[in-house]
Amino acid sequence: MIARHLKGLRLRVVGAVLALLAGLLAGVISTAGTAEAASSLPCDIYASAGTPCAAAHSTTRALYAAYNGSLYQVKRASDSATADIGLLSAGGYANAAAQDSFCSGTTCIITKIYDQSANHNDLTIEGPGGNGGQDVGAIANALPVTVGGHAAYGVFVSAGVGYRDNSTTGIATGSSPEGAYMVTSGHHVNNRCCFDYGNAETSGNDTGNGHMDAINFGTECWFSCAGAGSGPWVEADLENGLFFGGNGANSANTGNSSEYVTAMEKNNGKTTYAIKGGNAQSGSLTTWYDGALPNLGGYTPMHLEGSIVLGTGGDNSNGSDGSFFEGVMTSGYPTNAADNAVQANITSVGYTTPAVTFPVAGTAYRLTNPGSGKVLDAVNCGTGNGTAVDLWSSLGNACQQWKFAAAGDGHYTITNVNSGTVLDDKNCAQSNGTAVQLWASLGNRCQQWDVTRVGTHYTISNVNTGMTLDVTNCGTANGTAVRQWQQLDNVCQQWDIAP
Repeated sequence: MIARHLKGLRLRVVGAVLALLAGLLAGVISTAGTAEAASSLPCDIYASAGTPCAAAHSTTRALYAAYNGSLYQVKRASDSATADIGLLSAGGYANAAAQDSFCSGTTCIITKIYDQSANHNDLTIEGPGGNGGQDVGAIANALPVTVGGHAAYGVFVSAGVGYRDNSTTGIATGSSPEGAYMVTSGHHVNNRCCFDYGNAETSGNDTGNGHMDAINFGTECWFSCAGAGSGPWVEADLENGLFFGGNGANSANTGNSSEYVTAMEKNNGKTTYAIKGGNAQSGSLTTWYDGALPNLGGYTPMHLEGSIVLGTGGDNSNGSDGSFFEGVMTSGYPTNAADNAVQANITSVGYTTPAVTFPVAGTAYRLTNPGSGKVLDAVNCGTGNGTAVDLWSSLGNACQQWKFAAAGDGHYTITNVNSGTVLDDKNCAQSNGTAVQLWASLGNRCQQWDVTRVGTHYTISNVNTGMTLDVTNCGTANGTAVRQWQQLDNVCQQWDIAP
């Protein structure tokens, strides 16, 4: 009896120990799974799903848990020296303080965005193409952002800014499958061609239908956008068409205007493509289209060339506005499960916009061009619609004073204190050299402006055109006309804003 009792006790003890070990093991497995998920970044997720990153670009964070290299390179205007900006730690976030220190007291531009994959498909400033001249680099401090609780900078694309790599490794060619995503802004957009990220022509020329497979994000309607709302939309730039889905028009693609947007597109190269997107701060993806490639000729199958473009079209059409924080291109057609896991990772890092306290609404400012020392002036103190705008020596009057008012989505209207009329893109035109004038408020995007810090100065760019407020031919004399021009990264397009 005693022996049987001891045997039963031993069995119960062994059972309890085994149960405890099972519980601990389950906890370890659970903890390990959680830790693995927390440390798996987008390219780790895609690799585990069998569609590894063929290129991975970001100025804000690592896209592989093990990555500990440089994110991007900046060049400062004062001496043309360059510096690589890396991470605070492996698999972590950008060391923005290193950029701030290197660029202190001067202007820096982003000259290179490093590919974090082993393919080294680095993006450099784009050269001339079939529909655009030599591009310039984005102002390095123009797009402050907080990600993972850390300060960082995105890539602020305005007209004239673009990056490209025409000699890549591992990027899909011909009718090979691929996928891509980018994190962008739903507020910094326009309707000009083309804010793209993805696969493009190696020549910088339009070589025909199906020779591109890039994500486009903006408010341009190449085909009908009836029933699709006002955008902006995630579109597929397949060359000679920005597609909402199917053969171009797709009322189910209703766009996404959240502050930060995840934009996705994937293409199996032969029969099918898909367009997805979501709020990059929270929530899941929406599939706006998943079906057949266009049957318009040249798209089935695709004819990909394997270049990578950022901020312009395949032929360097470079009139677009856009913001780029991170993006990848995959080898192979990603699964929906992998896409969903990547979206979950993106939302987990907490992209947020730092508070902006300048310019102060209601304060009267003078806008001084640092290249000339002259101020922005209403010609002859005119008060009527169509009054021209020029440079003039400071006279201390209200004709040379301007007030800023928030116009939504981070944009401003700029009102002349003397006349009460606002700074206006003449006739809503979009070409280099378009005049600016004063006009009664119409509440449209032609009268809205982005104010962007550039080193110790600012640029002022029109929301409709994506072009900057520019001193004609860098003139310094009284009466020099002020106009719009694509970004040139010089002081003729910079302004000091002070009471």
